[in-house]
Amino acid sequence: MSIAYRNGALHVEHVALEDIARQHGTPCYVYSSALIRAAYLEYTEALAGRNGLVCYSVKANSNLAVLALLARLGSGFDIVSGGELARVIAAGGDARKVVFSGVGKSEAEIEQVLRARILCLNLESEAELARVSRVASRLGLRAPVAFRVNPDVDPNTHPYISTGLKQNKFGVAHEDAERLYREAAALPGIEVVGIGCHIGSLMGDTGPYVEATERLADLARRLEHAGIRLQHIDVGGGVGIRYRDETQKPIRDFVEGALGALAGRTEQVVFDPGRSLVGNAGVLLTRVEYVKPGDTKNFLVVDAAMNDLQRPALYDAWHDVRPVRAPLAGAAGAATVCDVVGPVCESADFLAKDRALAASEGDLLAVMSAGAYGMSMSSNYNTRPRAAEVMVAGHRIHLVRKRERVEDLYALESVPNEL
Repeated sequence: MSIAYRNGALHVEHVALEDIARQHGTPCYVYSSALIRAAYLEYTEALAGRNGLVCYSVKANSNLAVLALLARLGSGFDIVSGGELARVIAAGGDARKVVFSGVGKSEAEIEQVLRARILCLNLESEAELARVSRVASRLGLRAPVAFRVNPDVDPNTHPYISTGLKQNKFGVAHEDAERLYREAAALPGIEVVGIGCHIGSLMGDTGPYVEATERLADLARRLEHAGIRLQHIDVGGGVGIRYRDETQKPIRDFVEGALGALAGRTEQVVFDPGRSLVGNAGVLLTRVEYVKPGDTKNFLVVDAAMNDLQRPALYDAWHDVRPVRAPLAGAAGAATVCDVVGPVCESADFLAKDRALAASEGDLLAVMSAGAYGMSMSSNYNTRPRAAEVMVAGHRIHLVRKRERVEDLYALESVPNEL
């Protein structure tokens, strides 16, 4: 199963994107269940024979259908909010396979996850340790915790998605970790169960990933000598995907590299992938509204915008854009270099720049590799209803999120009578 042209029409698995546009309109996110399943199995097959757990990073794509598919495959989940835990539970996920990351956990969220009996809270500061101890003691519970240790390893990626350097807000300093673990072991309401790290996203090479894991392994050995035994080591996520022509090592290389760095250790190994499970399994389907030639720039104005897919505006990210109907060889209308832009009133509202495309008003385009950090980062800017979401399974089309209506966007608002 794949996303490919068949008889001149772009298909997701066995379904033509043209058929989805006719049934559900545009803009519309379309996901391949087969590609998500295949990516997950790459992790589990590489982990065969090792005590391991894949915890999907919910922030990448939090649609209930995506979560349910992964839960049925046996996946755990990495969350960064109480809302994401609620989604996991609603989708049938097992709270005992959930790790809670993030630098700003509220008391209400800590209480929520402790009552749900999650696997672990990944702590990111000394102040957070004190808060978790206080909340757990009040509830008469023991909080299973790990520290997210900042190994100060450069993932060689975009600075906005680098998370393991000293200047980043995430984690505790490597040099402070032993002291913090000793403090945690002595606090009421705390059970030390693990250690973890996450150095960044879109890693194409295994070098930084393995280096960070080696630093975790060394720290785990020192903690063991201090009498602190761990149940798991969380090596994080951040495995990249190919958006364009990047050199990208396969998932298996990252898993095997991490396992090699942990050779001889018996703790459960936890992986937190997000993008590598769903990124290339999704497309954003959009329709051309206007063809707008200009003196210095040509534009295709489409009905999707930066509120639907924020990555190009936020990171200057590159997404391939393909016509849903492949141009016929020798057909009239040569490709023109243009920017693909949306209707939002911002100069940063673009989906792609300087692309050679032959498209006319009404044509359908597919923005590729949009399964991660697409819908989950979307907004209602300019009072734009968010897109519909569709999951494809073989020949079947499932509407897994209805398109919002404008009246939905102000349903929670009110106007005071005194105005």
